[in-house]
Amino acid sequence: MKIEHKLFAGKTLAILSGGGDTPAINSSIEAVRNRASLLGFKVYGVLRGWKGLLGDGDVVDLTNQPYDGWYGGTALRSSRTNPFPSKKNPESRVPQVLRNLERYHIDVLVTIGGDDTNGAAKRLFETEGIPVIGFPKTIDNDLRTRTIHHYQGREIEAVLCPGFPSGALEIAEFAANLKTTAESHSRIIVLEVMGRDAGWLTGTATFGGAVPLALVPEFEMTKERKEFFLELVKETYMSSRKKCLIIPVSEGVRWYDDKTGKIGVVYASSEVDEYGHPRFGGISGVIASEISQKLGIEARAQISGYYPRSGHCRHYDRRLTQTLADKIVDLLLREEFGMMPVLKKVVPFVELEEFNTTAIDMGKIGNKPLPEEYFDLNRFQFTPAYHDFLEMIIEKPRYDEFRYDFPVVLPE
Repeated sequence: MKIEHKLFAGKTLAILSGGGDTPAINSSIEAVRNRASLLGFKVYGVLRGWKGLLGDGDVVDLTNQPYDGWYGGTALRSSRTNPFPSKKNPESRVPQVLRNLERYHIDVLVTIGGDDTNGAAKRLFETEGIPVIGFPKTIDNDLRTRTIHHYQGREIEAVLCPGFPSGALEIAEFAANLKTTAESHSRIIVLEVMGRDAGWLTGTATFGGAVPLALVPEFEMTKERKEFFLELVKETYMSSRKKCLIIPVSEGVRWYDDKTGKIGVVYASSEVDEYGHPRFGGISGVIASEISQKLGIEARAQISGYYPRSGHCRHYDRRLTQTLADKIVDLLLREEFGMMPVLKKVVPFVELEEFNTTAIDMGKIGNKPLPEEYFDLNRFQFTPAYHDFLEMIIEKPRYDEFRYDFPVVLPE
């Protein structure tokens, strides 16, 4: 029998992006928009995350518009707006959200974000019955997707979120490039990488083998551990042929303070966002200073900052967003809301297909730190298991070597 109309003709699906940006959000928006349009939906874009559903609303039509999914960041803009009451904003703005969903005749809402953005969407689904579907997004790669990494006969629960593969490649290449300046001055460079509570992104700086040591937030640097770490830094530096060293550290590293006798993080600002998160930053300077003072080795701090979030969407991310968008089609057809598409297992680029995906309850996402199989606590090193995980999604960076040793000239 001939079907006269598309299945969801007359329905409207809206997309919003919240929280920190990544290079893969535009690709996610484009992929979801394209598939929803094929099903017959009119597709809207909500600007600036949840903020675009407050007041009179801030909504654009994406249905028949060109969209560049390779361009990094999000053309829909973003914010850390929380529609539910928080310490920073005790007023509930849920009635404004509901009012605008009705005013704009939005039937389904797709939220691209991490635990905060998708957590708010899940609450709307549970308390107000709003049809929502979450789409994973984080540069930190700590959103619990329950993705399995098969390694040497073991199953390791890993994480794989859109945005991370692009950011991972940026950091891996950045660390490789820093090697030449560290070598030129016989310095140690402490490279600070985004990662409030997890060291997934920090570990990508060690990919390729030229960066042996790293620090992550999962393990506190007590007084004893800090002393051992500094001894290891000196030993590693002195045994290096070119007398240089790159040490990647997560921004959320818990570091022992000799003056206060306490372990804590370094804050760039005491101000918190609407989800209660302060802004970290500056731990690399603290560690570099202690290396210089206690070891007598010249050390410098380098904050990568927003660099891994910047630039265009890389190829793995591009395919990953399209694969997860295929799963959204399945969720829409079955009207299975309150769910988020994820990869079931870590697969190489050529195996990124819908049959390797599943969907999980948005209310059971949470955060996932590094598995113990990925970090050697005693040697401050990422393990071969973690590097095997990375080999599935990014190429190893090229570490250039100046291969000449000049003969030493002795005075006559």
